[in-house]
Amino acid sequence: MSFEEVFDHIVDFMKLDPAGNYRLMIGTDSQVHKKHTVFITGIVIQLVGNGVWACIRKVMIPRRMTQLHERISHELSLTEGIVSMFTEERKNQLIDIVLPAVYQGATFSMEGHIDIGIGKRNKTSEFVKEMVARMESMGVEPKIKPNAFVASSYANRYTKQE
Repeated sequence: MSFEEVFDHIVDFMKLDPAGNYRLMIGTDSQVHKKHTVFITGIVIQLVGNGVWACIRKVMIPRRMTQLHERISHELSLTEGIVSMFTEERKNQLIDIVLPAVYQGATFSMEGHIDIGIGKRNKTSEFVKEMVARMESMGVEPKIKPNAFVASSYANRYTKQE
C-alpha cells in the first residue's frame, strides 16, 4: 500500500467512531539473519478498548547489522521516516475527526514506539536518552519497553520471517 492508502485507512477507521480515544503508534523492530537484516515498521491506529487497524512496512538491508547502536538507530530512523509523513496538515485532519466530540472525552495522540528499555540487564539502556530525545524532537510521545509494544511485539513477530 502507498502511504496515502494507509492514511486513508486510518481516517476511515477513526470516522467509524469520532467520539473515541485514538492512539496512532509507530514503531520498528529488526532481526539479523544470515546474509541480511530485516526491519519491520508497524503503523497501528488503536481505538482504545475497541479494536485496531494496523499494517507493516518491510525493509531489508543486504548485510548483517551486528552493531547494536547502528541497528537501534536505523530502527528509529525508519520510524522517524513514517512519523514525518504525518505532516501537520495530516495530523490536523485526524484531530479534526475527534474535535467535535472532545468535550465528550474524545482524544487523539501520536506515539513513537522505540524497541529499547532501561532495565539493568537491557543492552539498549545506554541509548535511551538519545533515542527518546530524537522522538520528542519530532513532537511525538516516545514509548520504551514495556510500553513500546508496536515495536517489541507487533513488528517483532514479522522480523523472524526470512
